[in-house]
Amino acid sequence: MLKDFFIGLSQNQFLNNAAKKYGLQMGAQNVVAGTNIAETIESIKELNKHGISCTVDNLGEFVFEKEEAITAKEQILAVIEAIHENEVDAHISLKPSQLGLDIDYDFCKENIEEIVAAANEYGIFVNFDMEDHARLQPSFNLLDELSAKYDNIGTVIQAYFFRAEEDLYKHKDYRLRIVKGAYKEPAEVAYQDKQDIDKNYIKLIEWHLLNGKFTSIATHDHNVINHVKQFVKDNNIPNDKFEFQMLYGFRKDMQLDLAKEGYNFCTYVPFGQDWYGYFMRRLAERPQNMNLVVKQVFTKKTNTMIGLAAGAFLLGRLTKKK
Repeated sequence: MLKDFFIGLSQNQFLNNAAKKYGLQMGAQNVVAGTNIAETIESIKELNKHGISCTVDNLGEFVFEKEEAITAKEQILAVIEAIHENEVDAHISLKPSQLGLDIDYDFCKENIEEIVAAANEYGIFVNFDMEDHARLQPSFNLLDELSAKYDNIGTVIQAYFFRAEEDLYKHKDYRLRIVKGAYKEPAEVAYQDKQDIDKNYIKLIEWHLLNGKFTSIATHDHNVINHVKQFVKDNNIPNDKFEFQMLYGFRKDMQLDLAKEGYNFCTYVPFGQDWYGYFMRRLAERPQNMNLVVKQVFTKKTNTMIGLAAGAFLLGRLTKKK
């Protein structure tokens, strides 16, 4: 129910619009690195000072107009130029749906290839973020087709999918980020029980650490992190074969501690105005994340907005039942 609640909030148009309008007042600066490229580069520089690399996400997804997809592409190209010009330790994470996947496959491929080619010129890695099940296979198709020409790309494996193990084996020679999964998926395609997801998550991480190219372990769960630390020690896996990843604004002290301990660490750095849906899905993915940022993010105004949206969401559910 809690996961459904946060997913519902992420789709609440009233709250999304309010977040875009009042983002900074509502505490957005604690969960996004900036609303523009200049602010984001400064945030990246600060993280780099502590030995932390970054992957940059231009917020926004599920685009249905070509003009909007082209605008997103140009924004990401500008980020690539800024990364190069400022010589920061950062790479790109992109969502195919933001670049036209729901409009036309070939159009989306052209947009992504332009980004990958530009990043390749500067030696910048590009990660294809995976989204919901309906967009999963087309996204893998994009990756597979473009990898015939470029080797600076990788993707995400979502542990809650039944097919995750097969996708992991197929793409073991890619740099992979392994996550639990943040969307609401039907029981026909994904595990629903947390214990099943957690078990599969550890299984995928261990296999790729032993057999894969490079593993990005994306979690805020200290139990998983401690397990991985012991696993790599027991199996003599060098630090240059993996990294830990967390979201910007989450468990800041742990991020710094892991970097100080000598582990590769990468912060997922979202930027832009369209931050609220992203944030709600992070809470849906792991409601415990609420405890990690609640004191930093939620102001009186934020809580009021969430309360209004929650009421609208619950009222909508009751109305549907009638």
